[in-house]
Amino acid sequence: MQGRFHFYEGHSIAKVTYPVRVFYLLGVDTLIVTNAAGGLNPKFNVGDIMLIRDHINLPGFAGINPLCGQNDDRFGNRFPCMSDAYDRDLLRLAQETAQEQGCAAFLQQGVYCMLAGPMYETVAECRALRILGAEAVGMSTVPEVVLARHCGLRVLGFSLITNKVVTDYESTERVSHNEVLETTRMRTKDLQKLVSNLLSKL
Repeated sequence: MQGRFHFYEGHSIAKVTYPVRVFYLLGVDTLIVTNAAGGLNPKFNVGDIMLIRDHINLPGFAGINPLCGQNDDRFGNRFPCMSDAYDRDLLRLAQETAQEQGCAAFLQQGVYCMLAGPMYETVAECRALRILGAEAVGMSTVPEVVLARHCGLRVLGFSLITNKVVTDYESTERVSHNEVLETTRMRTKDLQKLVSNLLSKL
């Protein structure tokens, strides 16, 4: 699927995640998700690709969750486990593929945190997210992953680190959407090649 619905665009969480159930009904058994994210881990550099090993669902803390409401047993049980949200075998395969492709130097692993957006994070929010253990932050992906796991799909996720978050009140740096777009353009081919090579092994 090219592109996605974002919650901050005014779509309901049901609409944001609707394609995942369509994929499931079409027989898809593996979901690969990508996003642009701000780097919270100080060791990450702009242009790094982070394999998502886990996530923090902050909108879910506030009740914005695609599984709220009546459960549809055709897709999964009422209380799905999320401790293995991202498939470990796929993570290992992605690492091996990156090594073969020669992009291991800018491949990272970490915890992704979703905020609703559309505004970028405050300094205090970034500091709090670091304390929570988040290593990258963005405005998408988690609802789709939650619904995919509810359906029993295997999930692999990539975050492209498009900017470094601001955690210093004295800093004059500002997150720019143009910067995000430029980094995305710069690294898109590497990510596309990585996913393509990975798919050939599934």
